Amino acid sequence: MTLRSTVIAEIKAITRDHDKTMPPLTDDMVLMDTEFDSLCFALFVARMEDHLGVDPFGTMEVADLPVTLGDLVALYDRAAVTEAA
Repeated sequence: MTLRSTVIAEIKAITRDHDKTMPPLTDDMVLMDTEFDSLCFALFVARMEDHLGVDPFGTMEVADLPVTLGDLVALYDRAAVTEAA
């Protein structure tokens, strides 16, 4: 499973478990324009940390927060590469 597919699978699982409706998951989807609320996001970060062993939000500046799904995937992609190095 690729990192991208893991991110998407986790988002789908969390939204399904919490009876949320999501638009099609595309790179340009703005996260704040969805029902993926702060609880869902916290669960997502915890699950991704279980998968990758890293939380990229721990050392981020507010200005660097992901806006779109593509940004979120890229953030985790960078974190995975950094962790592997």
